[in-house]
Amino acid sequence: MRDFFIRALEALIGLFVILLLLGVVVGGIGVMVTGMPQPDGRTISGVVPGIGILVVGVLYVVMIAGFMYLGLGIYHNTKRTADAVEQMAAK
Repeated sequence: MRDFFIRALEALIGLFVILLLLGVVVGGIGVMVTGMPQPDGRTISGVVPGIGILVVGVLYVVMIAGFMYLGLGIYHNTKRTADAVEQMAAK
């Protein structure tokens, strides 16, 4: 049962990363096309702010996904180490 939840978590992380990337792309293109309103009433629009949102957003997604996959990697390495220790103890 534990393996089911770990595999499900891996699938959810993959889906989460895809949704985050989709949101970054839509947000970046949205700023390029329609603009982004500011609190003082001005609107920022254009290619440069849109590319900025794309670059910063993708870096953010890479960082967040990396930390999530790092946690799963620690779990898998710990499991492999425990299996190897059990095999050595059985000899």
